[in-house]
Amino acid sequence: MTKPRVVIVGAGFAGYHAAKTLRRLAGGRAEVVLLNSTDYFLYLPLLPEVAAGVVEPTRISVPLTGTLPGVRVVVGEADRVDLANRWVGFANPEGERGQLAYDRLVLCVGSVNKLLPIPGVTEYAHGFRGLPEAVYLHDHVVRQIELAEQAQDPAEQQARATFVVVGAGYTGTEVAAHGQLFTDALHAQRPRLTVRPRWMLLDVAPRVLPELDERMSRTADRVLRRRGVDVRMGTSVAEATADGVHLTDGEYVPTCTLAWCVGVRPDPFVAELGLRTEKGRLVVDEYLNVPGFPEVYACGDAAAVPDLTRPGQVCTMTAQHAQRQGKLVARNIAASYGQGRRHPYKHHDLGWVVDLGGKDAAANPLKLSLSGLPAKAVTRGYHLLAMPGNRARVSADWVLDAALTRPATQLGLVPANAVPLESSSPEVPARTR
Repeated sequence: MTKPRVVIVGAGFAGYHAAKTLRRLAGGRAEVVLLNSTDYFLYLPLLPEVAAGVVEPTRISVPLTGTLPGVRVVVGEADRVDLANRWVGFANPEGERGQLAYDRLVLCVGSVNKLLPIPGVTEYAHGFRGLPEAVYLHDHVVRQIELAEQAQDPAEQQARATFVVVGAGYTGTEVAAHGQLFTDALHAQRPRLTVRPRWMLLDVAPRVLPELDERMSRTADRVLRRRGVDVRMGTSVAEATADGVHLTDGEYVPTCTLAWCVGVRPDPFVAELGLRTEKGRLVVDEYLNVPGFPEVYACGDAAAVPDLTRPGQVCTMTAQHAQRQGKLVARNIAASYGQGRRHPYKHHDLGWVVDLGGKDAAANPLKLSLSGLPAKAVTRGYHLLAMPGNRARVSADWVLDAALTRPATQLGLVPANAVPLESSSPEVPARTR
């Protein structure tokens, strides 16, 4: 008798943990296939540390093969789903076409950079959603500091040493916090660089980390301003140009760096499925099932999962929700084959952690507000527990960073045109000529 096949599309927090949990529950009675555009799971929360040179890129890239024993990994990008005939079409990295038939399908395609209709942003800004973007930003920052040191014109020197981050949410705040420390270290190694590097953090929101607890917001704001980050709330970019940005308050800031961290939107692939959506996310019920298709499930950023803790709302796009939804969808698929009972998704946030670089962090585990070294210990402990692999390697990088001078070289492996802001696959560098 042929084993039933479960195809999981996407290996982010939802897809990875769905595959891991389902393989354990299946016990060889089902074939679990994981289709993903890369052969690794990316631990997104540590991307800012990659950009700042604290952690090596390979540390947060957990290989799928080896960490998911018994799961068949197919590297390719899904581009079609035939719901009537139950198969997924994809293209592998060499452009060759393939199909995967399924008995159960789990859509965990995740999210991409959020775009806003601001002139020049698509052309001159770079997002921060994938590993190529983090590697590019690291190299770009080092390059701008090197060019600033060589510049004879004080205005050019200041422009190259000015870094603008748009979006004071979780990601943007960490990028600016780590970035200021990183460029201060680069500045200290370059006596000919007469201007101190300047980081600006912009957001239309009234405070830093607007989606988190106000005490965490105050902690982050205090740390950023103490380091010299120019924090401007209620302000954003009105227009971006090749030489700088026009702000909504009327000021023009000469800069060669515009990091776009305003949030995420569901993968555009969702809109091509012909299924009902809510604000771009697939509509599912509380059991993570797509209505009208009992064999199709969705979870993570791409799914509008009802939030039973907040009636009438859907779950936010967070790693906490995605990971737990992935585990639950595996159990509910097992239940569809008679193993156990299915359960609705219900999760209360356990708190948040924000790494601000150096000895600083903000955290509220179980609603207990922490800052400084206690928050740092909780933050790093949480990341190590949440990572499905490479824990020793990440820990080693943290120890080395605390004990040694951080190396700062730019290899130029990811050119600017390989990481366009408008990309349906920020986890893969765009093809360049």
